[in-house]
Amino acid sequence: MDESEVPKSGYDWSGAGLRWMAGMLALAAYALAGYALVDLVRPDAGYFSVSFAILQPAVLCAFAAWMGDPHFRRESRYYLRVPAYLMIGMWAISIPILKEGTICVIMLSPIWLASGAAGTLLLRRMRRKLGDGAPANRMHALGIAALPLVIFPLEMALPTPEADYRVERSVIIDASPRAIWPLMRGMKRIAEDEGAFNFSQDIAGLPRPLEAELEGEGVGARREGFWEKGIRFAEVVDRWEVHREIGWVFDFGDSAGWEFTDAHLNPGSKHMQIRRGGYRLERLAGGKQRLTLHTDYTARTHLNSYAALWGELFLGDISENLLETIRQRAEAQS
Repeated sequence: MDESEVPKSGYDWSGAGLRWMAGMLALAAYALAGYALVDLVRPDAGYFSVSFAILQPAVLCAFAAWMGDPHFRRESRYYLRVPAYLMIGMWAISIPILKEGTICVIMLSPIWLASGAAGTLLLRRMRRKLGDGAPANRMHALGIAALPLVIFPLEMALPTPEADYRVERSVIIDASPRAIWPLMRGMKRIAEDEGAFNFSQDIAGLPRPLEAELEGEGVGARREGFWEKGIRFAEVVDRWEVHREIGWVFDFGDSAGWEFTDAHLNPGSKHMQIRRGGYRLERLAGGKQRLTLHTDYTARTHLNSYAALWGELFLGDISENLLETIRQRAEAQS
């Protein structure tokens, strides 16, 4: 059947209210069942799994699309809109009711849109090809709907892939190493107008660093970091070359303040571990310096490559903000 042959009118609206109410209750029950299963089986990394992040949105969006077009009379753009509508509903439920962190919801949203659109368009294609209403098709639909709930425990029983990543950013500073080195060691209170505007901290809501204090000198010294929302953590210095390099191992054993987000984004969790970091200073021509900040972390999820894209964005934005603050202060002193 061509697009032009699909009827655009003649809906049978009798009982539509009850049908929508029943459909929405079934949709909510299914989504909450998947959420509860993740919390029960793998609360640390289950949200970044193929079954929860990819299969479940496809099934939910396909069901919602069918519910809104029971007689198969809507055009393809309707099937593309459904994932966006459901994503808005997912935001409205996940953040204020389920108390999920905004950052985690932001990270899952692109997958939701992509897999949801794949689910609705696949449904539309199957309906055009196979027709509606046959008992066999209904059995197939029930089987597809059960796939995420069946596959999830099996997927979580598999070894969780582990991958190491490094996020690195640099800035050119027109100042001497003597002016930059004290800022590499630590910085006093960072004002709101210092640093650089970025998506992660100014839009998504990641906390900004406030100050870093160095206790001691050389290898073995400790840097205490203080961020917005009461976050604090330590860094143990393991590389030290005056005017050239300072590096550290992160210590989140006595950290605090991570309640601002959900447990999946705690930097010391099984899901993600931020391990090492440090500054490196290189001399350039004309008396300028290149200051580089790197952060090493380990991801343990079933979607490590996707999670790494967000790690590059979030940690990269934080690094660029710190480097810009150092540049501003060093050049002002010079």
